[in-house]
Amino acid sequence: MSRPLCIVFLVLFILGGIAAALNKDIRKGFDELAHVSYVAALQTNKESWPRLEQLHMLDPASFRFTDEASYLNHTPLYYLLHAHLGPAIEGHPEALIWHRLLDVGMAAIGLAAALALTFALGFSRLEFLAYAVPLIATPVLVPLAGAVNNDNAAFAGGALALFAAGRLLTGAGTAWLVVALIGLVIAAAAKLTGFLLVGGFLGALFLYLVWRKQMTRGWLVLFVAAFLVAAAPYLAFLVQYRSLAPETSAQLAMLQDAAREMGWAGAPRLSFPAYAINFTTSFVAGWMPTLAPRNAMHHAMLAIPIAAITCAIAGSWLAIRRALAGREHPLDVMVVAGFFALAATFILHIVFSYERHLATGWLMDAYPRYYLPMIAIVPLACIVLLRAVEPRWQPALLAFLIGGPVVFRLLGGPLGG
Repeated sequence: MSRPLCIVFLVLFILGGIAAALNKDIRKGFDELAHVSYVAALQTNKESWPRLEQLHMLDPASFRFTDEASYLNHTPLYYLLHAHLGPAIEGHPEALIWHRLLDVGMAAIGLAAALALTFALGFSRLEFLAYAVPLIATPVLVPLAGAVNNDNAAFAGGALALFAAGRLLTGAGTAWLVVALIGLVIAAAAKLTGFLLVGGFLGALFLYLVWRKQMTRGWLVLFVAAFLVAAAPYLAFLVQYRSLAPETSAQLAMLQDAAREMGWAGAPRLSFPAYAINFTTSFVAGWMPTLAPRNAMHHAMLAIPIAAITCAIAGSWLAIRRALAGREHPLDVMVVAGFFALAATFILHIVFSYERHLATGWLMDAYPRYYLPMIAIVPLACIVLLRAVEPRWQPALLAFLIGGPVVFRLLGGPLGG
């Protein structure tokens, strides 16, 4: 019943991503100039593992390298893919569109996998809409797809892992475990948060399989091998820079300069509880990222993502209770594993960001797009809640889950990336 809708949603998403790719200003949003500069550096210098401090930024007009150092601290694997599959960038602004279209393809693969998950889990048509509409209406998803950014590869890897895990939990064979682990390697190759989120999800799934005595020796070998491969770039960073997320001098200078401009550098540092509250509120507001001022209506619209997160937490709690009682459905297992991954990564994110706040005063680390690899867990948890509420409340909850994200996308404020 939902296959035609899947195709329609996917086609609309691709068209939206292409439109974003054709119209986006490289100087605005998602650090695209820095990502493109990384690709150009790999193409120019023919290096597969460059020193981060030796990377430089392109001029956004001429696409020639400048003396400005790059502030990115990601592993080069995503950028190597672009470097080999796309045309030469340095001195060629016209090449940008082809690299953007490559990212549209990555994001489309992720969305296709996320939508296909509904068939593995046996969703009804209304459940499909309550899951798919919030996912597609995620404010940054389409604009980000039309930009060169490693978040697109992380999203694709995470969605692939979720889809394959759904197939595995509903009785499919070892081949789907391999696909899930490939998703982990892709997400980890893209960025550290991809490794933490997808690794946390599959790690929780591993513990569940051990708990239910479904873990075979062959599966154990596959898990260990995949996690070692996924962790390898960060172990290399640890040896090279003594950090999983190296802080280059250019990145530190950018944070210090921006903190001074915002008036944060000289201000008293927040306590950890105060910072955690600030981070969380900024995270919610960042669901519709913008540098433009928000008016009263925009602030009021934030009640929609807050209510959606509340529904997801309630659904996750129900899933945890059912799992502990031995009555879990595959959907419950996925939601519990995803909730663990999201919560653990969120806590680590706050701790890491607080250290940067203490050092520089910086207060802008709460970016929801970092969580795209596991974003599908939120509507999945809402489906758990939907199935559990009394029938008389289901129409109202369905209306909110389907209509709320659309209203927020239209009225939540100007999207600024």
